[in-house]
Amino acid sequence: MLTRGPSSTGGVNKGPFLAPQVTVVGAGPIGLAIAWRCAARGLRVVVHDPAPGSGASHVAAGMLAPVAEAYFGEHELTGLLTESARRWPGFAAELTEATGVDIGYRTEGTLMVGLTADDLAEARRLWSYQQGLGLPVSLLRPSQLRAREPALAPRVRGGALAATDHQVDPRRLVPALRLAAARAGAVLVTEPVRQLSEPSGGVTVVAAGCGAAALTGLPVRPVKGQVLRLRTPDGGPPGFRHVIRGYADGEHVYLVPRECGEVVVGATVEERTDVAVSAGAVLRLLRAAVDLMPELAEYDLVETIAGLRPGTPDNAPILGPLPGRPDVLAATGHHRHGIVLTPVTADLITGLITGEGTDDPLLTPFRADRFHPDSKEEDLWS
Repeated sequence: MLTRGPSSTGGVNKGPFLAPQVTVVGAGPIGLAIAWRCAARGLRVVVHDPAPGSGASHVAAGMLAPVAEAYFGEHELTGLLTESARRWPGFAAELTEATGVDIGYRTEGTLMVGLTADDLAEARRLWSYQQGLGLPVSLLRPSQLRAREPALAPRVRGGALAATDHQVDPRRLVPALRLAAARAGAVLVTEPVRQLSEPSGGVTVVAAGCGAAALTGLPVRPVKGQVLRLRTPDGGPPGFRHVIRGYADGEHVYLVPRECGEVVVGATVEERTDVAVSAGAVLRLLRAAVDLMPELAEYDLVETIAGLRPGTPDNAPILGPLPGRPDVLAATGHHRHGIVLTPVTADLITGLITGEGTDDPLLTPFRADRFHPDSKEEDLWS
């Protein structure tokens, strides 16, 4: 859609009098990664966000989990998740080289566990489905689980390893992306865009999370998630290394350890629009977490927080031009997957802008017009 402007060299903005070729609305990981990629290709980029990095990514745990997050009926989304996870090692290395920032990228893998016989039966149905897709899921007996993580509760009945499911720290990732984009020449403006007629010229990318609905009319809704952060009493690393995703007496919970001593515990999935933290949610998450990893009862509770994920009717992102508006690209609706989908989204949207990836088949299932009332597919608009 765009080529490098004659006055842009190496991604450096040559002056405020030049109109941007790309306007990105939203300075979360998606928007910043797109800005970085575009600026690195020599395009003049302006990013608008009154509160950069304060959205869903500030709450997110940062799991890169295409295997554990492969759910029934989401075959095309699983393919996108898997492809983006494949790009993450190179993306992380490139970002670290560009900024010198440690983004907390870790590759120990994810253990998926069931506490009771009923929990294990439910989990095994999902693992069987994931194996049927050809995903790397290795079933483990209780003794094998505890050989990997001795701190797991003796009651855990069984589990599986998703060795290719990794993690990153979103609270390190976003500042690193902001720095990378700035060094490439992108300019951050802390003024909001309230309507799509405001940006002047070029291409506008709407990567505003839940705010995309008001700007575009797309069916992006807020999905509330409550998350806890614990910390080891001595500030040392937690007593486990793998991400733990488990079922505990019917409650689904994840535990994400950080080298700094933090453990992220989450998360609720609620069709609500508030960001209040409820006592009931804290109780359920803590009970499930301690049931799986008893030592967490001795950790400090340092944060309770809630955020709003941008969900869509089919739980998949919206990527590409708005119907009838080829100059406006959506990069939103990532729901639970915004962090893992950051590399592939940035590559796909940048490819549309530069004209290098207009025919990429990865985009087809996630086009914005799948929700248009005139679409030949099932009407999901409502």
